[in-house]
Amino acid sequence: MNWRRWLPLQALSGWQFRDLNGDLVAGLTLAAIAIPEQMATARLGGFAPEVGFFAFVAGSVAFALFGANRHLSVGADSTITPLFAGSLALLAASGSPHYLALAVMLALMVGLIVTLSGVFRLGWIADLLSVPVTTGFLAGIAVHIIVSQMPGMLGLPAENGETLRRVGEIAGNLHLTNPWSLGLGLGVFAIVFCSERISARIPGALIGMVLATIAVVVFGLRDHGVEVLGALPNGLPGAHLPEAGLHDMQALVPLALLIAIVVMVQTAATSRSFASQQDDGPDVNHDFIGVGAGGILSGLFGAFAVNASPPRTAIVSQSGGRSQLSGLIAAAIVLALGAFGGALLANVPQAALAGVLMFVAQHILRWKVFASVYRQAPVEFVLILVTMAAIVVLPIATGVAVGIGLSLLHGIWSATRTEPIELEQVPGTSVWWPPANPSAGVELPGVLVAAFQAPLSFVNADRFKRGVCDLVDARDETVKLVVLEASNIVEIDYTAAQALIDTILHCRKAGAVFAIARLESLRAQAALARFGIAEMVGQQRIFHSVDAAIKSLGQGKQQGQDGVS
Repeated sequence: MNWRRWLPLQALSGWQFRDLNGDLVAGLTLAAIAIPEQMATARLGGFAPEVGFFAFVAGSVAFALFGANRHLSVGADSTITPLFAGSLALLAASGSPHYLALAVMLALMVGLIVTLSGVFRLGWIADLLSVPVTTGFLAGIAVHIIVSQMPGMLGLPAENGETLRRVGEIAGNLHLTNPWSLGLGLGVFAIVFCSERISARIPGALIGMVLATIAVVVFGLRDHGVEVLGALPNGLPGAHLPEAGLHDMQALVPLALLIAIVVMVQTAATSRSFASQQDDGPDVNHDFIGVGAGGILSGLFGAFAVNASPPRTAIVSQSGGRSQLSGLIAAAIVLALGAFGGALLANVPQAALAGVLMFVAQHILRWKVFASVYRQAPVEFVLILVTMAAIVVLPIATGVAVGIGLSLLHGIWSATRTEPIELEQVPGTSVWWPPANPSAGVELPGVLVAAFQAPLSFVNADRFKRGVCDLVDARDETVKLVVLEASNIVEIDYTAAQALIDTILHCRKAGAVFAIARLESLRAQAALARFGIAEMVGQQRIFHSVDAAIKSLGQGKQQGQDGVS
């Protein structure tokens, strides 16, 4: 392992002065996108808008120091914010000191888990969620965002509690809609939507927010019931540990694990999608450390958990960003606004932030994936619907746990469906292939070539044993040689090893020599030796190809029969 890859400032390595122009443009563009987005996300979580600024600054600075990807942007994220906001609201009143202390503690815990996952190279955890489950998860989050922002856009009192109950309350209060708030919210949504269609680099959210603020001032919309943010306090946060006890920490452990998994999934996807051209490839584990450090720093300065952002990362990449200097430039601008520009945000209407979040909600709905999965994999489309329903109907953390469980169960179910198949020889070649329809292959008298196209584990061990034994017993003629074509068997666990031993004994009882061909996996080869199977079969009956096994054992048939017991 190259230890230099783990030194700080890897995302700035190789930077040259000629890169400054690209980073400066990307940094200014990122700041214009991040300012309204971070305010809206903080509001989504029940925090003051400036807390979103500090979360963005912490995430950007920490990732620049400890991350590897040159474009990846870290900060407050609308994917995980509804997750922890809904769960924390069950433990403390939203916005209360206890709520804020729990959010800070959660940020530290999530950051530590993600950091340690990077240190111990646990990037494979990011693959726990399948695409359909991830799509359903994001759809459920989008519903939560829409429901939470409807009161702000309609000018109605904020609603708390379960999602379905809030929908009912909003429907019952529709006659109280403030048309001015609704107009501002829809106007901001339209500006952001159209800007994104023209070019993702256009700061549509900032433009919409500025225009909405001007409308509030010019037309005196506060007198018409339009709610505004009010002047934000100026100043910088101080580093401190959260005022939460051991009992609070224990209560947050399940939630921290769930959010950490979501953060790792999104970070890995973003890192792989926007791999730096200067590097050999994405370093997901290194990026985990950067994002995790961002969460820890965010918690230390009184903010909440952070995450990698695919849209903001795309902005940096498309705007010509060359390194994490672009993120540091954006962080400096956002920090200055949070520290000294609170009065500039006094007349920003709440409906404008709701409009921004409404756009975010529709943006994370993967309509094309919905349609593609529905057409090509109807069973997996059910996973989307079930995961989405679980996120909406159940407590949101429980819904995420259900989604992860469904993803794992689907993977296990797929593995258990694997059946041993009998291969046929392609005429005129030494290639053995699954039978076509109609079959064009040939079988050799007394020879059975079987393949199993999956790792051998406890989930499919019995199916493997019964399948191979049934193939041997089903032949009309006596089988003299059974060759296991094992190119797809990359792992063998204890349960599977016992099943393989039983299979070998069954073949011997039927009067057949058992051989193994094309076992290419080093882990599987080690398992054969560890479980005594290599000695049981005999090294002379483990071959590099099916053809070699048949020729060798065919020529030495008598010697092979002597070894049958």
